[in-house]
Amino acid sequence: MLIIPAIDLKDGQCVRLRQGLMDDSTVFSDDPVAMATKWVDAGCRRLHLVDLNGAFAGTPVNGDVVTAIAKAYPKLPIQIGGGIRSAETIEHYIKAGVEYVIIGTKAVKEPDFVTDMCREFPGHIIVGLDAKDGWVATDGWAEVSDISAHDLARRFEADGVSSIVYTDIARDGMMQGVNVEATVAMAEASSIPVIASGGITNMDDIRALKAKASHGICGAITGRAIYEGSLDVAEAQAYCDSPE
Repeated sequence: MLIIPAIDLKDGQCVRLRQGLMDDSTVFSDDPVAMATKWVDAGCRRLHLVDLNGAFAGTPVNGDVVTAIAKAYPKLPIQIGGGIRSAETIEHYIKAGVEYVIIGTKAVKEPDFVTDMCREFPGHIIVGLDAKDGWVATDGWAEVSDISAHDLARRFEADGVSSIVYTDIARDGMMQGVNVEATVAMAEASSIPVIASGGITNMDDIRALKAKASHGICGAITGRAIYEGSLDVAEAQAYCDSPE
């Protein structure tokens, strides 16, 4: 199971939001490339980048920062979400050195787009499912749909999606612990590997997720916890790599 540090980009800065609210953000750094270096030095094997402005604008806003991080670490797998709504954007990011692009809002509103992009960019597509009480939210979590997260995951099963980033909005940025039960249920709903996101606070959450990893949980994204020091990236990854 991979520990995946999150770098959320807003106005070129590294921030964290609470429950996805743009006006409830904490700035952790004005140098996202240096922040990426910090997590790489701690031993991370993948980075999770989010263009927060892009998620609301529907088009990349912090693309230059993403490209700078990809160029600084050409061998590090990077996944990027936020504002990815066209084949041109996906192609741009992949050419810039990004390994995975996360389709969120568009996956909900136009699921055929995911099918097409998996065919055009095989092995590079992740679907981001952000759920509130089991229902998928879109547009930077501003809208909650009437679509079940589980049903949508099953819809993409045959498309070749690399993984699903599953976020429990109620837990995100709140430091209240990961929703293990909901994450396991999502992993069991389809054959697509699931990356847990939202609420990871400390090693207790990592232990709880690792105990259920065999159900199909392949990674855990962590943000506020590693920035505020309640979780150590190196310790968490070492634990996940241990055979116990």
